[in-house]
Amino acid sequence: MIADHRAAERLQQLLQLAERELAHLLLTDRRLFSEPFTPVRAVELERDPDLAERVDAFVARFGRLQDTLGDKALPTYLVAHGERIATFIDNLDRAERLGLIRDAQQWMDMRKLRNLMIREYVEDPAVLASALQAAHAFVAELAAVVERLRSAAS
Repeated sequence: MIADHRAAERLQQLLQLAERELAHLLLTDRRLFSEPFTPVRAVELERDPDLAERVDAFVARFGRLQDTLGDKALPTYLVAHGERIATFIDNLDRAERLGLIRDAQQWMDMRKLRNLMIREYVEDPAVLASALQAAHAFVAELAAVVERLRSAAS
C-alpha cells in the first residue's frame, strides 16, 4: 500500500533511470566479459586503450547503478510504503527482509569492490582482475533488484 504518493512517483522515475543504467551496464558487461578477465588482461590495460575504456565504462556503470538502487531507489521505496529510512545498512537490512535484495552483506561487499576496480589505483593485476570478475558476478543481482523493485512498485 502506498503511503507517500510523491515518493511513489519519484520511485517510478528512479526505476526508469535504473532500467536505462542497467541496459548500458549489460551491454558493457557482455563486451568486457566475453572471456574471463584475468591478471594477464589487467596487464594489457596499459597497452590496449579499447580494453581500458571498456573497464572504465563497466566500473562507472556498475557504480552508478548500485548508487541509483542502494542510495536512491531503495530508500524511496521504503518511504513510499510508509517505512522509516535509516542508515544505509539498516535500509539494506529492511530491503532484504522485504525481499527486494537477496543479501544485505552482499551489497556491502559490492560497495567495497568499487575501490578495488579503479585501475589507476590498483597496482596488483590479480587484485584488479579478481574485483572485476566479482563485480561481473554481481551484475545479475543488480538486474534482479531492478526487476524486484519494478514488481513491488506496481
